[in-house]
Amino acid sequence: MTKTNVMRLLEAAKTEYETLEYPVDESDLSGASVVRKTGKDKDIVFKTLVISGEKNGYAVCCIPVCEELDLKKAAKVFGEKKVEMLHVKDLLKVTGYIRGGCSPIGMKKHFPTAIDETAVLSDKIFVSGGQRGLMIGLSPVKLSEYVNAVFADITV
Repeated sequence: MTKTNVMRLLEAAKTEYETLEYPVDESDLSGASVVRKTGKDKDIVFKTLVISGEKNGYAVCCIPVCEELDLKKAAKVFGEKKVEMLHVKDLLKVTGYIRGGCSPIGMKKHFPTAIDETAVLSDKIFVSGGQRGLMIGLSPVKLSEYVNAVFADITV
């Protein structure tokens, strides 16, 4: 396995993590597919979503893969009137990551980040390792500290 930027950053910060590789099907990048392929509980596998607000710009939300982001709740967390999802075609330009491989760790720039509050119910959650087919498992508290995130109720 090739070391990703996410792994290098976590190692440099002396943050413990585990890797989990799974086969990628380009036609199905859904969270449900990742859960099926990894065998992990759907409540501990998180997807990384990028939103945009008028006042403060981009922000990052990490939520369980089978859940839906509540845009109103997310807007409130980031001090916005309303937010919208970043269009997939802009993801690489803004974050440095592609769809299905977007990690809250190591984006081109640091953006305000919120992790769904359910993450703290688990000792370990899995987020993208920075490429399709790779998840990183780590403590939600350590992730929060590393990306300077808040825990908040941000799902529907």
